[in-house]
Amino acid sequence: MEWTGGCLCGAVRYRLASKPYDAGWCHCRTCQLNSGAPAMAFASVAVDDWHIEQGAPRLVKSSSFGHRLSCGACGTPLAMRVDHQPETVDFSIATLDHPGRIAPGFHIFWASKVKWFEPGDDLPRYERFRPNTRGLDGVQPPR
Repeated sequence: MEWTGGCLCGAVRYRLASKPYDAGWCHCRTCQLNSGAPAMAFASVAVDDWHIEQGAPRLVKSSSFGHRLSCGACGTPLAMRVDHQPETVDFSIATLDHPGRIAPGFHIFWASKVKWFEPGDDLPRYERFRPNTRGLDGVQPPR
């Protein structure tokens, strides 16, 4: 089965050329505002394996080190690129055509978690980034 996905209105469609990895939940304030939810489930793929097949996502600088891609028509948050990991794209798992094929394996930015949101899992929780995250030298983390 292929890894394909897109936005709510169908204007943007993408395809992954490899299986996603590093799936997790992000509780940072930027992800909360971007998604309109208390946390955002994401996964990573090599930048060369994330192919836009239809449409052109809107690119917005969302932090001192990151850019978000979304549908310009319906606003669906699709992906994020971070300066400290230029070789990858982090995309919203929920935008996959079959999001149940990959499950988050950890929580990051737990310190920013919305107080009333209590995930019912026993996944590892990290106050900010996970230890040993590549390329973080000099990166100012989001709130």
